[in-house]
Amino acid sequence: MKGEIMAKAIMIQGTMSNAGKSFLAAGLCRILKQDGYRVAPFKSQNMALNSFITEDGLEMGRAQVMQAEAAGIRPDVCMNPILLKPTTDVGSQVIVNGKPLSNMPAVKYFQFKKELIPVIREAYAKLDREYDIIVIEGAGSPAEINLKSVDIVNMGIAKMMRAPVLLVGDIDRGGVFAQLYGTVMLLEEEERALVKGLIINKFRGDKRILDPGPAMIEELTGVTVVGVVPYCNVDIEDEDSLSERLEKTSVTAFADIAVIRLPRISNFTDLNALEATQGVSVRYVRKAEELGNPDLIIIPGTKSTIGDLKWLRQNGLEAAIQKRAAAGTLIFGICGGYQMLGETVEDPEGAEGGGNIRGMGLLPVRTVFAQEKLRTRVHGRILPVSGCYAKLAGTEIFGYEIHMGSSMPVSKAEEGTPLLEAARMGEEAIRKDGCVKENVCGCYIHGIFDSDEMRTVLRNLLYERKGMKGPEGSVLSYADYKEIQYDALADILRANLDMKQIYEILKKGVD
Repeated sequence: MKGEIMAKAIMIQGTMSNAGKSFLAAGLCRILKQDGYRVAPFKSQNMALNSFITEDGLEMGRAQVMQAEAAGIRPDVCMNPILLKPTTDVGSQVIVNGKPLSNMPAVKYFQFKKELIPVIREAYAKLDREYDIIVIEGAGSPAEINLKSVDIVNMGIAKMMRAPVLLVGDIDRGGVFAQLYGTVMLLEEEERALVKGLIINKFRGDKRILDPGPAMIEELTGVTVVGVVPYCNVDIEDEDSLSERLEKTSVTAFADIAVIRLPRISNFTDLNALEATQGVSVRYVRKAEELGNPDLIIIPGTKSTIGDLKWLRQNGLEAAIQKRAAAGTLIFGICGGYQMLGETVEDPEGAEGGGNIRGMGLLPVRTVFAQEKLRTRVHGRILPVSGCYAKLAGTEIFGYEIHMGSSMPVSKAEEGTPLLEAARMGEEAIRKDGCVKENVCGCYIHGIFDSDEMRTVLRNLLYERKGMKGPEGSVLSYADYKEIQYDALADILRANLDMKQIYEILKKGVD
């Protein structure tokens, strides 16, 4: 394989999940782009409920989408050829090259995944032909000795692609030197030789208090510490439900948006643009007593509409939301959240285990699941609607749909009002989507709040409902906001990583 790999590669692995691999990979992508290289991210296998639909209608993990943005390139499913979307505690939907393959229990997938190695090689080879440098991200820890025999995401990939490894430890969780030393020592000799640098991440305080730790860990492992990265407040997308943003519970701005933190929440990145909006506070709610009296309640997407609807019902949040809806609070459902707001959710083909369940009864729609997943990008506008959401009429929206069911009026007598009209990718026909009834609405469009116009109008609507005038002017472009964040991340990493050493590691590769 060594002679076939043309692009330079470097791999970021971690001592554990959430050590900062995605964050550092994005920062390196931005630095390399700034330095004039054509760079692309790569993660052979991603497990996450945050996904994205490419311009080709293919599904991939959002972490690699974020890294592609940092690299200044369009997302391509080759950057994440295998995506696992957990459906239960012991199983996932397996998505290969952007298309669903099947739902598999963990044991079955463990036995099957070696068959995916040709898929991984082919995806990497495509990037290899098009880019100067590939920044590879691992998953979890390479020292998970129970998984090493069939590893297709950590050292298995480093060996396959002949990629030098930077190993990242999370000092914020404590025991960072034990993390780094233990991980290196649990590697096989051949694997250990691939580790060319250590990074201490999420450090708070004066770096001098770490002394003589870095020198000692270098002596113990024989690997150079190439940087100590401070705990950063840079706002870039998070990969999964370990995200710290989901811990936000306080109101910090005039307009209070409460997001229901569902157990199987998916695509919570839909809310990132709102979090970046001046004058708006986004907080996450898990209990009825936390709901309070927000200006807007958002029920986000979920990988298990039926299971999470039962959870809402059992813990009292459903009743609390219905009470707020009756009092006039604005309610907005996205995808699975939209489905929950209807009269019924029906699963005749067993997409979520089968059966029917009563919905929250706030919108006159019924949802019927199917086995086939819809994956498409969309672009359209909010329709003229009356009542609480009238100010949104004509607002441009864009985003994407990922769902395995459709929602329709309960009856002709209760059709409700469609929320928007949009064209799906590759179709000329304009379709109506979603439903609005008084102060409650919902639709299937992920990323609907990424529209700068949508966020401006929505923010001003929330202010007007409280008798106030919204902040002057439009919101900062979300695309511009993200560019600022990627550049800030690159600046922090340049100041705290030995980039000269990292370039040397890239140049030498592995023996």
